[in-house]
Amino acid sequence: MPEPSAGHATTGATIELDALTKVYPGSSAPAVDNVSMEIKAGEIVIFVGPSGCGKSTTLKMINRLIEPTGGRIRIGGEDVTDMDPVKLRRKVGYAIQSAGLFPHMTVAQNIALVPKMTGWPKARIKARVEELLDLVGLDPGEFHGRYPRQLSGGQQQRVGVARALSADPPVLLMDEPFGAVDPITRDHLQDELIRLQHELHKTIVFVTHDFDEAIKIGDRIAVLREHSHIAQFDTPEAILTNPADDFVSGFVGAGAALKRLNLTRVRDVEITDYPTVTLDDPLQEIFNRLRGSGTNEILLLDKRGRPYKWLRRGDLMRARGSLARAGTLVSDTVTRDATLRDALEAVLTDNAGRVAVTGRRGEYEGVVDMETLINSVHELLEADRLDALEHQHELQELRSAQTHAEQEGAEGGSKA
Repeated sequence: MPEPSAGHATTGATIELDALTKVYPGSSAPAVDNVSMEIKAGEIVIFVGPSGCGKSTTLKMINRLIEPTGGRIRIGGEDVTDMDPVKLRRKVGYAIQSAGLFPHMTVAQNIALVPKMTGWPKARIKARVEELLDLVGLDPGEFHGRYPRQLSGGQQQRVGVARALSADPPVLLMDEPFGAVDPITRDHLQDELIRLQHELHKTIVFVTHDFDEAIKIGDRIAVLREHSHIAQFDTPEAILTNPADDFVSGFVGAGAALKRLNLTRVRDVEITDYPTVTLDDPLQEIFNRLRGSGTNEILLLDKRGRPYKWLRRGDLMRARGSLARAGTLVSDTVTRDATLRDALEAVLTDNAGRVAVTGRRGEYEGVVDMETLINSVHELLEADRLDALEHQHELQELRSAQTHAEQEGAEGGSKA
């Protein structure tokens, strides 16, 4: 794993686990028993399974925060089982629940930690900190000197991800990183991770107990049972439509068709344009635009072009020359990387049949409405119904072929 050069991003590396085992002293049964898997370079693999099944232990053995009792670990073809663990951890990013930031260090100092220990020059570290803050959607000028206590939970997690990426490692390990934040922030952090991965192509191993999160984020999911035995290791689509056994079915749970809403992104459906106005537009002009739009409401954008308020005709009548108190504040938005499930939840929460779609810096890009989402759900359900019918038809053909073969066998036997 060579050191990344300045201005040249390192993409993912393969990870091979070969008979990886962990037995804790004094325990008769292994916590992790003989796990073998190959993770491709640049893919997101999710470990999901019940509490205590060994998923976090398996993850922590990859960067040897927990030392394996047996087996080998290879990253990018290099056996790291016997490498100096400190050296290994500088090459593997690690993000945990509640970010784990050092409270006495500023945001910039937290992010700069590993590059500093690795001996990067000061100018390169400074440039890298700014680049990463920008990458995770935090304004470098605003957040550079803040302390963790001055950040929201979501902002802390973003800094945690930036710190994990600071030395540009090919591999990023994430242990329930979004588990401690509220659902809306969690959705946005998941979207941010998906967007980051489009740019960075790291190899990401991500532990969660939330199957919906696994479907949304993962290229492949490893469903683990006790001792980290792999029940199924496959794509989200394959696990949803063809679970390997009852244990996996139990994890998928009811409503597999609706869970497939987590596989379709907002960018895959029609985003409609909506009439918009800004705070600087005169009230009469806003009124005229609404009247000419054919819609019963208009979207007011703030000075940075971000959705601010929904304005209806009655709101404008009551505005009396000022928009300060008029309209309804935009309570939730989604990005193009959000899933249809996120969009559906936002639409249902808002109660108005639509949600605004925003870009990387929160700028307005369009609207997704209830009709579009309902049509997509119908299409998914119809696809599932056709798949089930096809599967049924194949089974019937197989059974009739077996019956036919048995009859021919029986006839052949009686002639003999």
